[in-house]
Amino acid sequence: MTEIAFAAPSQATGLAVLLESAALPHELAVYRGVLTPRELDAPVAETAALSTAAAVHDLGWLRRVAVRGEDRFRWLSGMVTNMVVDLPENAGAGNLVLNAQGRIQGDLTVWREGDLLELEIEAGQFDKLLAHLERFIIMDDVELVPLTGEAALGLTGPAADEVLARLSLPALSAPLTSARVEWNGVDLRIARGYGVLAAHYGLWVPEAQIGKLWKFLRTAGTTPVGSASVDGFRIAEGIPAYGIDMLERDLPQETSQMRALHFSKGCYLGQEIVERIRSRGNVHRHLRQLELFGPLPTAGTELTFEGGAVAGQITSAAELALPQGSRVFALAMVRGEAELRNQPFTYTAGTAAGTAHILASPPDLDLN
Repeated sequence: MTEIAFAAPSQATGLAVLLESAALPHELAVYRGVLTPRELDAPVAETAALSTAAAVHDLGWLRRVAVRGEDRFRWLSGMVTNMVVDLPENAGAGNLVLNAQGRIQGDLTVWREGDLLELEIEAGQFDKLLAHLERFIIMDDVELVPLTGEAALGLTGPAADEVLARLSLPALSAPLTSARVEWNGVDLRIARGYGVLAAHYGLWVPEAQIGKLWKFLRTAGTTPVGSASVDGFRIAEGIPAYGIDMLERDLPQETSQMRALHFSKGCYLGQEIVERIRSRGNVHRHLRQLELFGPLPTAGTELTFEGGAVAGQITSAAELALPQGSRVFALAMVRGEAELRNQPFTYTAGTAAGTAHILASPPDLDLN
């Protein structure tokens, strides 16, 4: 509670403020740069909703920025690692933002709606990334305009499409696509994000309508889920978070986020380093997803081989509460030579030891 006590009340999301008047108070925690409910149901119920049904959760840590001006497509294409100019209408693309040395400064999603371009950025990165991008608007007709007045709720799970159908809302068949509809007198934007184990939707409405949207989603059969389970599910899906699993010192190929790289889009800041790595060699470490058998470790825990040789370092870990028992997943930066040995790693958490294995494919959470 210490972190919460010293945080400014204005950092709370709209949903957090809305739920303050709930019969049972919800503990708030700092997540992605905002204060949001940490837990809204029993952990096993939250995990089950995310994995096998449908969960509704806060997305109040997302910020949007309009990219305006005659040069917006050309300029933005030169600032991010994925496609912009050839992005289809009502579609998005995950991107990394690099410096001239090819080091990752942050990540974001570029969305195109007609001829409009928007950036979707986490609140914890917002000020830094916006300042970085604005430094490179020199002789360009480009303006970055933060968009306010709207907020989002997340709808995640294999049954998300069924929930949308109950609300007479369209489901989107492909990740990173979007649609705009009028719903119960509200201008609502549906954006389907990237997911591995389940569909991930963001539903954007005017801030004053967040409570209405929350009630409708709950009535349609969703389970409320807090940030702790959302983050644990992220780790189980193997999706890295900037500032935790990806840092300023990292190169794009080290993070294994090839979905955020486009190798034929033309020049962009840091592109020379990315292309040099692709054409001339490889990096010596990679971010990998692990399953752990043992205690839950903290970030920074070393992975070793028998005998003590260091194989890598855990960047984030989570224990998922499942009906058949808890499972522990992690993301870790693993040395290339350690992967070649194809052996389990060992680690310690406090006085207890455990083993870790690299996952060759996303885990089957099998909640039955």
